[in-house]
Amino acid sequence: MAEQNTEAKLKNLLKQKKIQLWNPPYTDDDNRPGQQHMEELAEHFAPLLGLSVSEVGGALESVRVQAVNRGKGNKTYRETNVATLELLLPRDSRKDPKSKKTYLETRLDVLVQEVVDRIGDDHGLKYIKLILNGKTLFVDQRLDEQGVKNHSKMMVLKVSDAELKRQMSEEEQKKKEQNESLQRTQKGFQILSERDGSEDPDTTPFLEIADQKGNPLKIPHKERKALILAMGFHEKGRSLMKRKQYDNALCHLLQADQQFSKCDSALLTSVDNYAVLQLDIVWCYRALEALSCLDDGKSRLRRAEDCFLQCYGEQRERLRMIKGNTGREEVLFLRLYLLQSLLSYLEGNDGQAQQQLSKVESLFSRLCLDSEKMAQLMALGFSEREARLGLRACQGDLEAAANHISSRRQEQEELKQRERQKRRRRMEDISSLTEMGFSRRDAARALHRADGDVDKACEILQDSSRPAQLNNNNTEGAVSPEKVEQLLYLGFEREASEAALRLTGGDIQTATLLLLDNQGVLSPPSTSTSTPSSSTPSSTSPSSEEPTASSASTEDEELVSEVLDDISHHEEDYLDLTLEEESELIDTMKTYLSRGPTHTV
Repeated sequence: MAEQNTEAKLKNLLKQKKIQLWNPPYTDDDNRPGQQHMEELAEHFAPLLGLSVSEVGGALESVRVQAVNRGKGNKTYRETNVATLELLLPRDSRKDPKSKKTYLETRLDVLVQEVVDRIGDDHGLKYIKLILNGKTLFVDQRLDEQGVKNHSKMMVLKVSDAELKRQMSEEEQKKKEQNESLQRTQKGFQILSERDGSEDPDTTPFLEIADQKGNPLKIPHKERKALILAMGFHEKGRSLMKRKQYDNALCHLLQADQQFSKCDSALLTSVDNYAVLQLDIVWCYRALEALSCLDDGKSRLRRAEDCFLQCYGEQRERLRMIKGNTGREEVLFLRLYLLQSLLSYLEGNDGQAQQQLSKVESLFSRLCLDSEKMAQLMALGFSEREARLGLRACQGDLEAAANHISSRRQEQEELKQRERQKRRRRMEDISSLTEMGFSRRDAARALHRADGDVDKACEILQDSSRPAQLNNNNTEGAVSPEKVEQLLYLGFEREASEAALRLTGGDIQTATLLLLDNQGVLSPPSTSTSTPSSSTPSSTSPSSEEPTASSASTEDEELVSEVLDDISHHEEDYLDLTLEEESELIDTMKTYLSRGPTHTV
């Protein structure tokens, strides 16, 4: 980090003084350094940076070599169309552990798969993803079609453990290459996102989006589906982050970001999930030492800050109005300011880095908790998480924290009671409709379409001219005859084709892959009712009233169960940070910033 900070400062100074190191007298015709002039520059800049002449000399030579290589790359690209790309390899795959920069020459009109294969051969890597500006490159598309340019910086991520890969059969390797974790997560949450609340919640897991008080939000079906997928990928990514599996976590977080992009911007600024995701992505960049993702990291932190301001208010007034306090959310701002400080330092802006770090230290002193108070609250029967969140909410006041936690418990219990009553009323209404001769499933669906109005549901059931009301009309476009015919043409059965289209929201390509993964055998997804949840998706546990109809539906439920395991059962889990990693980074930043002057050069 210190080297990058010094080089950034030198580049700023060279730019100010209009010095071009790649030209004479600093570089001769054979691209060798002009020793005397380089030494004079080092002696001139050393006092300005507060560093020794030898340190500055070494950094200047590094900047010169980079400039010369860039110039050679530009010339090569002009003459041959061969671009030079900078790769950030996993730490354990670098030939020189001290060097974080690896270069690759390639044409830009080739498929990404060709570049992936070359990187794999050169560095002994298999099953990797290439990340450009926070987006995963598709292997079946060309580099230039996805925004890759001469001198682009790309991050190389390992998808999974190489040792396991070697032990697998060729067929299993192919499946793993497609990143099974991502696929299973997507399938599981796609199934959940399709469920429209038309069956007994006691028999089927369900999800619903709710506000910070736990009240259900009315969201259009298309956006609801994207939001559930986004939040699902985010939860899975956060689960992997907790296990320090940052490579895999980043893959899931970037998928979440892709799904969030399909949501209306007004929705994204009304909840803090999107801002937290941006923080988590940059936190993974930090953990992976992905310093070449600096520009993408800056823009993500800017989006996170803007979103927090929209969601919480300029002075956290909205947050205070909704929750009564702002103490728990302060950990998000601590991480935001800390990452901003880190990126400012890497840009050579020590003054800005120090300013942000001061805000971090101020917050950290308030958020660091008294271990004795934590122990006292836990002795009262509160969990460690409740104690931590309660003390932060009440600025460390022990009595106030105990009262706050008790109030939160009571609120949650009242919410559960309201939900139980709502569910009982609903089951009674379904029974009333079934007594009229309608099937339980049709009655449940009609009641859902009627927003709980029994009379309106009865009209829907009696109106034979509106049979479509009994179906989920949101899937009509997904299973249009034209799309079904395309899958039939490929040799799949009609029922399986319709089920695949429902599961994938009508995406032909994804539906085809889903059918291929399941050897063309797929049953329609079941549906269920929804109940209120927290600001992250939550679920109920299914009972075993009805046996599973087929092996395909059994697999669906296994997928659902698997992804639900990654969802935290506590709605404020994302705020429950121990601050251990943050403390380490604070100490690192203080060490680096104490090396020399803190003014901006």
